[in-house]
Amino acid sequence: MIFVIRPEPGLQSTLQSARDMGLAAIGLPLFEVMPLQWDAPSPDDFDALLIGSANAMRHAGKALERYVDLPVHAVGNATAEAAKEAGFTVERVGEGGLQSVLDDNAEATRYLRLGGVEKVALEPGKHAITARDVYEVRPLPITGSAQVGLRTGMPCVLVHSAAAARHFGNEINRIGLDRNAIHLACIGPRVAAAAGEGWAVVESAPQPNDDALLALARDMCH
Repeated sequence: MIFVIRPEPGLQSTLQSARDMGLAAIGLPLFEVMPLQWDAPSPDDFDALLIGSANAMRHAGKALERYVDLPVHAVGNATAEAAKEAGFTVERVGEGGLQSVLDDNAEATRYLRLGGVEKVALEPGKHAITARDVYEVRPLPITGSAQVGLRTGMPCVLVHSAAAARHFGNEINRIGLDRNAIHLACIGPRVAAAAGEGWAVVESAPQPNDDALLALARDMCH
């Protein structure tokens, strides 16, 4: 059985992708996304928004409207779609993480980076990046019915972030489950490294997107 531990609304997107691929997947959200109050700088100081998660567009609040005339440089297609739904023009979409968005942009750009409290470190190079935290992802415990499911067979868990890998590992230790009975399908090598040792199998998707991650889980679980 495949378990998806990411928070909403990404959880439903992953579950739908699993259904489209004919995979049985169960939602087990171990996080909730909470909006934060943030200081919104003048849009005149920036050339573009740098967005690493659809959650930034969904939880930035009214202040986001100040930047509607700035193009969005998004980490991937899901984030780009969220930006379009919020009324923004998407100028650049990455394929290999947020760093690739910077590396592939030949023009020196003043970025306003909107994201969560925990974020991937970036090498700005010729670009200037000002960051604002607009949301926080808060962990939730693994509770009764989920514990039963994770004890059944050899579950495969989809892990979308380093924070998720660490929290899931801590929760497995807390409730006394055997790591060696659980497969982890991780969205990238950094996430796999954060998962630590002792799992039955830990593998990384060849591309950081749901289709590649679900294909990996399918191969691991069947």
